[in-house]
Amino acid sequence: MDIKAPDLGVDSAEVSEIMVEIGDVIAKDDNIVLLESDKASVEVPSSAAGKVTKINIAIGDQVSEGMVLIELESAEDSADSDDDSAADDNQEASGAESAAKSESKAEPAETESKPSKSSAKPATNASKSTTHALPDLGVDEAQVSEIMVSVGDVVTADQSILLIESDKASVEVPAPEAGKIEKILVQTGDMVANGQDFIVIMSSGTDAADDSESASGSSESKESAPVKSEEKAAAKTTGEPKQAEKSTTPNVATSKKAEKLTETQVNEKLVDVYAGPAVRKLARQLGVDITQVSGSALNDRILKEDLFAHVKESLTTQKAAPASSGVASSGLPSLPDMSNAEIWGETSTLDLSRLQKVSIPQLNYNTLLPQVTQFDLSDITETEKLRGELKGGMKAEGIGFTILAFVVKATAYALTQHPRFNSHLSDDNTQVILRKSVNMGIAVATDDGLIVPVIKNVQDKGLKQIAIEIGELAVKARDKKLSTKDLQGASFTISSQGNLGGTAFTPLVNWPQVGILGVSEASMQPRWDAKKQSFEPRLMLPLSLSYDHRVINGADAAVFTRYIATLLADPRRILL
Repeated sequence: MDIKAPDLGVDSAEVSEIMVEIGDVIAKDDNIVLLESDKASVEVPSSAAGKVTKINIAIGDQVSEGMVLIELESAEDSADSDDDSAADDNQEASGAESAAKSESKAEPAETESKPSKSSAKPATNASKSTTHALPDLGVDEAQVSEIMVSVGDVVTADQSILLIESDKASVEVPAPEAGKIEKILVQTGDMVANGQDFIVIMSSGTDAADDSESASGSSESKESAPVKSEEKAAAKTTGEPKQAEKSTTPNVATSKKAEKLTETQVNEKLVDVYAGPAVRKLARQLGVDITQVSGSALNDRILKEDLFAHVKESLTTQKAAPASSGVASSGLPSLPDMSNAEIWGETSTLDLSRLQKVSIPQLNYNTLLPQVTQFDLSDITETEKLRGELKGGMKAEGIGFTILAFVVKATAYALTQHPRFNSHLSDDNTQVILRKSVNMGIAVATDDGLIVPVIKNVQDKGLKQIAIEIGELAVKARDKKLSTKDLQGASFTISSQGNLGGTAFTPLVNWPQVGILGVSEASMQPRWDAKKQSFEPRLMLPLSLSYDHRVINGADAAVFTRYIATLLADPRRILL
């Protein structure tokens, strides 16, 4: 029986690990090979049960859909072979001779197998049980935070069964179909990737068929039971505990994976790093030799947190060197030795949240951007009066109507008039990629840190719809209910400090965007009225525009910021 590579979602992928050996007895859906593409690592399960007779691939091979990975001798063939041997024994011997012959044939029964006779019925599990892969998570990999179902549970289609935490959000994965949970292929804490198999579901329509087969085939079950016990006993006596564990332990594939890694390191003297593509990419960005990093996940899998811990440890070990000896790989000098309490006083440590940790690489990009900040003030006295007239009706509809809705609308309109601010710089620094739609990122403060959900196509939406979506995204962000789609595709960002205080700040451009608008707390200030020849109290809103100086020059930034200030002073201009 040929076990072929399924649809991988890519043209080809590299064999990173082979999780079985010739002679192994595996169950359906046991992982047999680990394939790694540019974007993800995928464990490929076996589509049938049986004994591995041939492995057609090697580590480093490129495989594609339909390629034969391994060959199996089916479990039915092995069972029929054992039944035939038992029948021959009954015909040829009796009493003590029969027992003696049974013992003498016990050993070859484990190593030889005869072709299945025509009485063997075809397997039906393949048509009843389906192994499902994770959908597009929107990120290279994410962590399993919670498993909401157990083996044996009956679920409905689209029922939430898995909670996955990415760098910026928690995403609930729904059940792809209704049915009974047969196997859960992931564990809490595992790092998973797009397209990775995560659950096996028996569709609800096949339960009746299973019951009828169980009733009609009770005699077959009784006959097969001794065969299975013999196999387990043989596994114990022949020193192959791995096969016995495979029938009872869900994580046998990962156990075998750890063993094979050890064999590779000892016998072939190769260092095989167990890490996903996103972690490897981050290691390259941080300048870390990934082979020197210790993994903390199951079977020493390396996580992003392990990379950060490795960098921190490297900085710590460099403290003993003189301060003039150089800088750490991050570009920052090592911290001074703070162990002397007489000089530094008492110290303590506080762990960063996971969101803060994973945000560090993104923030490091800002050291590569030549950023400048342009400041301005907008007189929103009349706009605030208009908001006051409208907010009562909005509140009656359950809509929070803040000045931020006006800021978003005015900025979106300004971006359509100044498209260079709604763009990205090409990798070769030769072109500006202009975005035709305005997808506005709105920075929201949560208990775990700052998060930036995105309102799509703001240029086509009115103030009321913008206010509704701001409120919805803010609630989802604080409740950790944002999907990956809610966090992707921003072309420009607004960071509002609301009524937190302060007169201005310098927001950091969120690469690959080229601009971000900071909004501080509005305050009443005296402004000179030339016509009246007197000062008048006006409500002034501070604006802080940070921009990538490679794409935006200072004059354009001043004009753009002033244009937004003018639109906010008189929102009727947006209607022209």
